[in-house]
Amino acid sequence: MGYRDHQKQVAAEGPSTLRCGVITISDTRTKDADVSGQMIIKCLEEAGHTITRYVVVRDEAAQIIVLVHELALAGCAVAILNGGTGIARRDSTFEAVDLLLEKRLPGFGELFRMLSFAEIGAGAMLSRATAGVYRGMLLFSLPGSPHAVDLALQRLILPE
Repeated sequence: MGYRDHQKQVAAEGPSTLRCGVITISDTRTKDADVSGQMIIKCLEEAGHTITRYVVVRDEAAQIIVLVHELALAGCAVAILNGGTGIARRDSTFEAVDLLLEKRLPGFGELFRMLSFAEIGAGAMLSRATAGVYRGMLLFSLPGSPHAVDLALQRLILPE
């Protein structure tokens, strides 16, 4: 089935409800102070999706890997991670996610950086936003800033 046929089928059947997991990666944030994680949850729920699990975890690759694996085992169709995608010494999200991905969606990161560039300029190249498939689950890894999360959700993830 081609992309246009897929779009027609989705339009005819109506939106589906997906089981989603949200992971915020931060050494400093708590659930109470997690604006980006709460934004992801709100947007997904408003789109009719179910949040299976939400967690804030330190930027430790081993912990990230375990949590993503748990979301896949719990039957999540989509996992959205935010935080740890930069190039600071403690940023390990990209490396953790890259180890897990069975199929990569390079266009996601490319489009995200292109849209970011239009808004913030050359600093967009510092983002290592990425996406792909892990055990049948779509996995999106976003920067932690609320603006970046909103951009990715509204322009790329939710429309698709």
